[in-house]
Parts: sequence; C-alpha cells; structure tokens
Amino acid sequence: MRMGSAALEPQFRRDRFGFLLRQGETGQFGASSLASDRVARHAGPREGNNQMADILGPGAKAPDFTLNVTPDQRLSLSEFLGRRVILAFYPADWSPVCGDQMALYNQLLPEFRRLGAELVGVSVDGVWCHQAFAQHRNFHFALMSDFEPKGEVASAYGCYRQQEGVAGRALFVIDEKGVIVWSYLSPLAVNPGADGILDALERMSGPEKADVDSASARNVA
Repeated sequence: MRMGSAALEPQFRRDRFGFLLRQGETGQFGASSLASDRVARHAGPREGNNQMADILGPGAKAPDFTLNVTPDQRLSLSEFLGRRVILAFYPADWSPVCGDQMALYNQLLPEFRRLGAELVGVSVDGVWCHQAFAQHRNFHFALMSDFEPKGEVASAYGCYRQQEGVAGRALFVIDEKGVIVWSYLSPLAVNPGADGILDALERMSGPEKADVDSASARNVA
C-alpha cells in the first residue's frame, strides 16, 4: 500500500541564521535534530543510551594528533596553534544527520572565520570515503580520518563509541593555545546545530587573527 505524499514530506525548522535543519529524517544513525539548537548552548555532556559522559571539558589541553586528510597528506592539530579550532567529531560520512550537520557548518565557514576559527571534521571513515563525501557535498574544510588505529583520536577526546565502532557526535572549541574552552556531546541521533559553537567563540576575547586565512583550510576535495 502506497503512503500518501504528506506522510513522506519532511519537516523542517530554521536555526538562528535561517538555515533549514531537517527533522524526523531517519537513517543509520537516527533522526535529524529534534530539539532546539539552544540546548547545546546550556547543556553539558549528557548520559543516554550508550552515550559517553566523560568527554574532555573546558580547561583541558586538547590532545595533539596527526591524521590523513587525503591519501597522501597528513595534518596535525598542532599546526593550528595561534588560531582557534572547531573540532567536530561525527559518526559517519553519508549518514543523513551527519550530512546535514556538516553542510550547515560548511555554510557557516565565513562566520567561523570571521570569529578567528578554523573548522575540522573527524570520523573513523577512510580517506577515500572522506574525499568522495567532501566532493559530493562541496565541503571547504578538512575531514580527518581516524581510521587506523580505529577511533584512537576520538578515544583520546572521550567520544569513541566502542559498541558501534564510531565517533560520538562531539564538538570542541579550542583556543589559540590549544586549550579546550567549550565542549558538547550530542545524542547520536540529534544534529546539535551551531549556536553553541558560535556562542563559545563570541565569548572568547578578540582573536589574534580576525579572519583565518582561507588558504590554511585543508580542503579534501
């Protein structure tokens, strides 16, 4: 029996910048954001079904790491010293929620850079998967492959989900000295949006570089 078109019509809401976020879309890692972006502003890490509750928090030194961004190019977190970094862990390329979340951040790159921050995405996907995903979605920021040893970097930040073998949906804002100033672990099925990131950046003192040089972005496309 065919379902009516109304039953298949996705529902949307808009964030503070007017970007559409899909609600109720299902996929390997569940639905898109079912809660307001404002939750991420005030809430800390929360426990839930297989949710990690011990991600690194404000004041912790961000562990350095080096990962592939392309098959023949590696990038280290320490290369960003002197600049702010938004570190966005996510479960998997191609899943609906991850695609929507990363697409939103891609749209917000000019605002992130105006606030002196560079964006880096991290998942356990391989570099070829990242490359195809970035090219398909026209991303202009680095996607780093925490592939082997699998989830080692996510584990260092407290957001690796052993049961599923993926990184949790965790966000970290790191200052110019490599210290975490804000972090948030979203439920796996929820797109956390961008308000928490933007609020954290706006609360920080003026960046040493008001606008990150776009050439420093390692685009995997």
